[in-house]
Amino acid sequence: MKRTELDKLHEAVRNCTKCPLSEKRQNAVPGQGNPDARISLVAQAPGEVEDEQGEMFLGRSGRILNSLLDGAGVSRDELYMTNLVKCFLPNYRRPKREEIDTCTGYLDREIELVDPDFLVPLGYYPARYLLKKFGADVPEDKSEIFNRLWYEDDQKIYPLGHPAAIVYDESLKEEMHEDYEKLGVLSRDCKWSSVCPMKKFYEQGKLDKKWREKYCHGDWESCRRYEMEENGEPHPDWMLPDGTRSDRLKKLVEG
Repeated sequence: MKRTELDKLHEAVRNCTKCPLSEKRQNAVPGQGNPDARISLVAQAPGEVEDEQGEMFLGRSGRILNSLLDGAGVSRDELYMTNLVKCFLPNYRRPKREEIDTCTGYLDREIELVDPDFLVPLGYYPARYLLKKFGADVPEDKSEIFNRLWYEDDQKIYPLGHPAAIVYDESLKEEMHEDYEKLGVLSRDCKWSSVCPMKKFYEQGKLDKKWREKYCHGDWESCRRYEMEENGEPHPDWMLPDGTRSDRLKKLVEG
């Protein structure tokens, strides 16, 4: 049923004439990939090669993305990939507000159907749209948006830079490879999640869901408990994933 609904949506995208972008495009580019994906990448808009062929991430940006995914140990087959705006933006300009407003009904429906655990916007405009969609207060400083896990309205969002940035600045290659390694972390739960005291506290109703979602089922690599467990360092059951110690949980443990 999900695949059928996505196919209908993709066909609607291909035939869309809701805004003037449709007059100059060759192909509107719908999303593609795994309909049951844990992670969905959301780029800004198709490039020229994508516009010519009607598919996601081709050409040089596609090759760079493949390299970044290989470095993270993640396959394209695991992902669902789509765009904020489905048509090529002339001269690779920024999307206009009315274009975003007109087009994001398609994106919203894709998110509803695929229901990924993680939305990974690639670039500022997709990141801003998704963060606002789920009720986040978007920082004015763009650097504060990226490479951190947001948990807003029960949705996990991890903004990354767009692979095309390397096309324009080769010096970003090493840094971006390091950033994209986080996709390998997000693609699976922490190996300690089933035995972590946080699981017991959550099931007892003593711990906010955000701790489990942001760390055990999210960016477990940034969890202080995980780090100490891996290093064989002792840590109390009442220590939270960010390293702070909860007196309330300590009282529960000690009775």
